[in-house]
Amino acid sequence: MSADHSTPHYHNQPGVRAVRVGAKEFMCIGALPPFDHPHIFIDMGDAPEAICPYCSTLYTFDASLHGHADPAACEWSPQAA
Repeated sequence: MSADHSTPHYHNQPGVRAVRVGAKEFMCIGALPPFDHPHIFIDMGDAPEAICPYCSTLYTFDASLHGHADPAACEWSPQAA
């Protein structure tokens, strides 16, 4: 697995109140390119949630998602860009 695949990337293009994520360490890109903000590494640590300092998206951890997001539309793949 390459470095590009090891850190999940999420966004909030749909504009939902919160994005549930299955990773405690991830990148927030805000919206889909070309309207994304600087890609911010977020580490929740022991906290159950985190807020992106750029776009204010609330991310909540859900271990059952295993690295994915809910809504699934909030996942982004850098290699797909």
